[in-house]
Amino acid sequence: MKKTLCFVFGTRPEAIKLAPAILKARDDERFNVRVVVTGQHREMLDQMLSFFGIKPDVDLALMRPNQSLAGLTSRIITGIDELLQSEKPDWVLVQGDTTTVWAAAVAAFFNRVAVGHVEAGLRTDDKYQPFPEEINRRIAGQIADIHFAPTDWARDNLVREQIPAERVSVTGNTVIDALHWTVARNKENPPQETKAIQDWLQAHVGADPFVLITGHRRESFGAGFQNICASIQQLAADDPKTHWVYPVHLNPNVQQPVKQMLANLPNVHLLDPQSYPAFVAMMHACKFILTDSGGVQEEAPSLGKPVLVMRSTTERPEGVQAGAVKLVGTKQEDIVRECRAMLSPNAKAWPQASPYGDGRASERILDLLAEAK
Repeated sequence: MKKTLCFVFGTRPEAIKLAPAILKARDDERFNVRVVVTGQHREMLDQMLSFFGIKPDVDLALMRPNQSLAGLTSRIITGIDELLQSEKPDWVLVQGDTTTVWAAAVAAFFNRVAVGHVEAGLRTDDKYQPFPEEINRRIAGQIADIHFAPTDWARDNLVREQIPAERVSVTGNTVIDALHWTVARNKENPPQETKAIQDWLQAHVGADPFVLITGHRRESFGAGFQNICASIQQLAADDPKTHWVYPVHLNPNVQQPVKQMLANLPNVHLLDPQSYPAFVAMMHACKFILTDSGGVQEEAPSLGKPVLVMRSTTERPEGVQAGAVKLVGTKQEDIVRECRAMLSPNAKAWPQASPYGDGRASERILDLLAEAK
């Protein structure tokens, strides 16, 4: 008998990382597939669904302007609870560390539906770094019936927390599956948004080097983003021939300081959030990446791109240990110093290999679900 897998997600990163598993599961005769989205990142989520050709079976559309985490959580639990009462899938699959992840896991627990946690076991051991993601992951980890850890380190974290070892499997990270799929498509049959960003880079950057920037972490709102923007101001003024390309997250707490401090600088380019294939093309073309993103820490090493992470800690230390990622925090002097070192003609060579898998994580996850009792 086929097992019914209910994939629940709400943000752009979740969509990217679950898409390869969803696409493979839909072609797998062992499974029926249901896709449920909460709409936590409405516009950016819809971009990802369109690119991967995934149409949700259920769209809860829970996004509200200026919503609190508590308000969002209550709507997710209620919406998923009502869905599970009527549908009763065999498994609920969640990915990562968003509010959607732990709220959907709780709703599944209330309905006695088994939970599979993709990208399980990441930890900083600081409940406020990243906030609220560290606690989101821990709650999901206590509920999950099977844990798909991306690395040995993540597995060891779960075992240390008394999760039975037989319930934890190292699969690699599905983001590498998505990255390989996207790189191949950009090469063989690039979508229009990839062509558009490549044309834009040629027109506005040309042969000059550029640094790709992303930033969205809640713990950096306020003073952190002020420091980040001041750093970019200083670096852009010091080196007019290096460009700084920044697709700006839609959150008003990001938009306000970035546009106030960085608009109208000749070699700083503020863009709207980019589709995933366009962003992959930008990563491939840039000199290095300045970010606070978790996914970028995983993707960039597979493309051979150095990453400076504007955080004081990371739940993905494998990249740091491999020398492909460096933590620089959010102090202006630290960001400026490390970026200058990267731009120096004598900059060190960075490792070209990724510690996050071989692009077959989705296959392993589906095999484990098929075998699970």
